[in-house]
Amino acid sequence: MTELSITRFIAAPPARVWDVMTNRIDEWRCPKPWRAEFHGLEKRAGGVSNCTMYGPDGEVHPHPGTVLAWDEGKRFAFTDAIVDDLQPAGPFMIGVWTIAPEGNGTRYTAVARHWTEDDAKRHAEMGFEDGWGACADQLVALCVGQ
Repeated sequence: MTELSITRFIAAPPARVWDVMTNRIDEWRCPKPWRAEFHGLEKRAGGVSNCTMYGPDGEVHPHPGTVLAWDEGKRFAFTDAIVDDLQPAGPFMIGVWTIAPEGNGTRYTAVARHWTEDDAKRHAEMGFEDGWGACADQLVALCVGQ
C-alpha cells in the first residue's frame, strides 16, 4: 500500500470549507503547536507551493514543492517531487485534498500518495494519522466557527 488517507465530515457548506482550506491554509495545515507558513502559494496547476513548518522548540522544516492540480471548489494537490522551475527533487509524496457535498455539509478527504511502500510506511510511522488527523480537526473547527 502506498496511499494513506484521512477523512472528516464537516457541518458546513462546501463553499465555506473551500474558502477556509485555501485562504486560511496557514491556520490548519500543520498540527499545533507547530505552525505552517506558505510562501508564494500559486493557486494553479504548475504553481509554486513553498511551505515552511515551525516547531515549538525552534525547529524549521522547509517544504518546497509544486501545485499539481487546482480544481476550484473541489480539490488541490501538491508534490515535493518537483521544485523551483520544474527541477526534480527527491520525491516523497503527492498530497491531494478534496471536498464534496454530503448531506447538509461537506466530506473532506486528504490523501498522501507515496512512490514506494517503504515511504508510505515511514510516513505512517512518522505519525501520519495523528498529524493529518489533527490538521483535519483544525480545519473542521475553523469551518464550523469553533
